[in-house]
Amino acid sequence: MRPTTCPPEHRDSAVRFVERVGAEVWSARIDELRQRATSGPRMGRVLLQRHAVECAIDRLRRGAAKISPAEICIAHLCADAVALLDALPQGGQARMLAAIRQGMTGEATLVPVFHLLRTAALQRARGFDVAATGFAEGTPFDLLISRQGQEAEMACEVVSAESGRDVHRGAWFRLVDRIDPELQTWLADHPGRYLLKITLPNGLKDAGDAADAEGGLLANLHSRISGLLSTQKRSDHDEAAVLRLDPLLIAAAQADELGLMPRLREEFGPEAHLAVTAAGNGVFVLAARAGRENEVAVAVRRHMSEIAPHRLSGVRPGILAMFIEDTDRTEWRGLRDRLELEGEARQFLTQPHAKAVVAVTCASRLELFGMAGDDAVSDGELRFRNQAHPAAKSVGLAPAVVSSV
Repeated sequence: MRPTTCPPEHRDSAVRFVERVGAEVWSARIDELRQRATSGPRMGRVLLQRHAVECAIDRLRRGAAKISPAEICIAHLCADAVALLDALPQGGQARMLAAIRQGMTGEATLVPVFHLLRTAALQRARGFDVAATGFAEGTPFDLLISRQGQEAEMACEVVSAESGRDVHRGAWFRLVDRIDPELQTWLADHPGRYLLKITLPNGLKDAGDAADAEGGLLANLHSRISGLLSTQKRSDHDEAAVLRLDPLLIAAAQADELGLMPRLREEFGPEAHLAVTAAGNGVFVLAARAGRENEVAVAVRRHMSEIAPHRLSGVRPGILAMFIEDTDRTEWRGLRDRLELEGEARQFLTQPHAKAVVAVTCASRLELFGMAGDDAVSDGELRFRNQAHPAAKSVGLAPAVVSSV
């Protein structure tokens, strides 16, 4: 999608949003993210992608000459946020600002608040009246929607796909940034094309630099890779990791990451963690895999089972609006096309925990940023209706609950 000239109203929306949050608080957060992004080239890119909402708002408020369609989506949601803040009573404003500032703390992001804003906008576009009762009144659910005399409660939840992976992407990129300088030095002394396959039966979780500084899984794996290279061994294995160093034999592979990565993805599949280091004419590929398949959809179902009894009152039909975070286009498409999300959602809807739930919806960053393109799902979300719920066939609620597949 090509960038477009930034209209003044989009910049104004971002400026007003930042003013409501607090300019000093905002600037401190942006400075913090920029500093953290210097931790390593790959981890830095991942961090900025994860905080794409904040980055988009900051570009908008600074009056970027050209903005992307994704940034336009964020500008519209900034305008919605300001309008909602202006409409809320004092206590509601305090709750909403607290949620926004919580999203600007530590590893948190603004995605939960913007998922709520997008969900509200989606329901308004379908003809519902929408009240942000979570902010306005402190209800356990976030939104109360009504149409043709029918009401439903909506709980907007964010689940990280990392909770369904044994090997976390954050940990993987942190490892690659650590080992990359050594690989470049090693390639200078051992020119050629190499492939290091890594199997991690116990997984690799991201504990952060401080927690993993000494003796952590990531530090130990780094040490073992370094040892394998320094001793010129071809393999190393124990219960935590299996390492095997082989020649890279993928035909016609280019020496740069951009050209090689698609071929590697074809070879190792969508769940593999891949990285390429190039130095001179040398290429070193790292390919890691967990000991079992990812269970992202299972993690979503488990999260719904945990939160449904607490986030919905049971007085009205309830809708769980799930946002699956930390996925890319390929993974999101796979979760949909293999019917994994549908299968787990429908299994959840048979459980006692789902008694109050009339529908489950699922969306990703592609929908939040208007980037779905040809991958777009019906009405901007996957939706699964609970046929056993008394309100399943309600005409008034139909636009929000009828299954999209």
